[in-house]
Amino acid sequence: MTESLLFVESQPASPDLVDEYHRWHDDVHVPEMLTIDGFVSARRWQTDGPTFVTLYEIDTDVNTARTNLKAAFAEGRMTTPVAVETQPPPVMRYLSLVNEARQ
Repeated sequence: MTESLLFVESQPASPDLVDEYHRWHDDVHVPEMLTIDGFVSARRWQTDGPTFVTLYEIDTDVNTARTNLKAAFAEGRMTTPVAVETQPPPVMRYLSLVNEARQ
């Protein structure tokens, strides 16, 4: 069951790098993220501009997910972003489930 989410908002470094941005995201970054304990799925959407939003579903609490992601970076299991705008850097927000409504 999804306990939390990681919301990431990013964009390509330039319009001519859009294809490279998508290749890195789809072929490298998302697969790496899904090897981290707790991260179980990822979906991406495009806004009405050049920005993309990725939601990672996490089956553990935010503190554990954050710790696991930091460990993956520290251990060199995450590659350097390719064709991603870094100034300003991508926006990252962890979201905790407060209430679940069902129909």
